[in-house]
Amino acid sequence: MSNASFPTPMPRIPGIRAVLSPGPTHIPDEVLAAMHQQPMDLMDPRVATLVADVENGLRWVCGASDDTHIVMYIANGHGVWEASIENLLPVGSKVLVPGTGHFSDGWALQCKATGREAIRTRWREGLPIDADEVEQVLRDDALDEIKAVFFVHTDTASSVTSSIAAIRRAIDEARHPALLVVDAVASLGAAPLHMVDERIDVVVGASQKGLMCGPGMGFMAVNARAWGCAGNNPEPRFYWDWKIRAGEQSYSKFCGTPPLHLLMGLRQSLGLLQQEGLPAVFARHSRLAAAVQAAVQGWGEGGALGLYCRDPDARSVSVTAVRTADGLNPEDVRTVARERFQVAMAGGLGPLAGKVFRIGHLGDTNESMTLGALAGIEAALRSMQVPVGPGTQRAIELLAG
Repeated sequence: MSNASFPTPMPRIPGIRAVLSPGPTHIPDEVLAAMHQQPMDLMDPRVATLVADVENGLRWVCGASDDTHIVMYIANGHGVWEASIENLLPVGSKVLVPGTGHFSDGWALQCKATGREAIRTRWREGLPIDADEVEQVLRDDALDEIKAVFFVHTDTASSVTSSIAAIRRAIDEARHPALLVVDAVASLGAAPLHMVDERIDVVVGASQKGLMCGPGMGFMAVNARAWGCAGNNPEPRFYWDWKIRAGEQSYSKFCGTPPLHLLMGLRQSLGLLQQEGLPAVFARHSRLAAAVQAAVQGWGEGGALGLYCRDPDARSVSVTAVRTADGLNPEDVRTVARERFQVAMAGGLGPLAGKVFRIGHLGDTNESMTLGALAGIEAALRSMQVPVGPGTQRAIELLAG
């Protein structure tokens, strides 16, 4: 008989712990209910309908044309990063990855690890990508060796959002044929993005943030131009290969068994976004982001906290990174907020580890959830005797006004 011990159950927490993470995010009850079903036989015609509904919903939320290919993977955002590399870039080829901090660093590292050359622009701390630098790099590429620009729309680690239009304009002004590949993992379903109007060749996304579903599914929206480039790429690949996943059967679309319950949840969450309407979704995210940022600025009057993003126009509607003064460990703030006041936030990543904590405000969230979480964070700060100004009050005044 096995002597293996089982973990002690975690003590029950009364009420609800607020999850103010930039991903995974709060999952709507309707989405949880949609996922609480028995799986279907893979040849059941309802599976094909489910997959088609999700494909159409993703085209809609991406602002894609009807002939845009939707490719889905059982993977997180890092998986679909690699799929973009393997399909679009021959080994040894060049890609421009403008510097945004932690997440552009990660994408560039994957390019290098798989035998591609990643060209970088400067990461300007607290500021968006300098589109002029992007344009200059492309102008200097006289032989058009750069195959694509891998652009992180919102860097979740720094809470900085860069302009898609500015990067598209930089490519056009340089008269360069590079593909525009946009990582919209942290912005899709929260901030405006329109694949056709902004002439994006590939949109990279994931299920667990603004799309209000559980983690575990990554996807790509691929236009005809990018699809043709992948078809001309001679590098061997299998699991990531777009062409293999272009079959009619759901089994081939996932290179194996589809993640049925994630698909059920994603169909429901896309339906909720359609019901609310994207203009209303974007306005809600903008309003809640402004409230959080007003709160941080209010707390900052005490001198210990501040907004990491220095450009007001580049502050994300999805997440806000809060820098802490020397001597104030953001991990201590997170621990007290989570364990004493039941507000779970995210910490710093990469070069910002130990320098910031991050408040997520995307997906299935509203005013009362946001204000309650801000009050819990402020209570944590005051209990730690961190000098703060009237942050939550500022958020209330903004929303009430």
